[in-house]
Amino acid sequence: MKKTIITVVGKDTVGIIAKVCTYLAESKINIEDISQTIVSGYFNMMMIVDLNQSTKSFDDISAELEALGKEIGVIIKAQREEIFDMMHRI
Repeated sequence: MKKTIITVVGKDTVGIIAKVCTYLAESKINIEDISQTIVSGYFNMMMIVDLNQSTKSFDDISAELEALGKEIGVIIKAQREEIFDMMHRI
């Protein structure tokens, strides 16, 4: 299974979740787990997704999510699960 961690951070606005989830659905990326909070007007979301059904490469998905983030005014990062685990093991 090709799991990826997606983080979305920025000032809260209407439609952030809808736009990110629409992109994922159109790219055939399944959301396995999702957590979202808003603190003092700042939006933070973390997702664990499965890329197995997507025909797009990880690099394309990462670049497209970054571009989507710029378009909607947030920072979107995608990290492979194994790299995320290694970074947070310390």
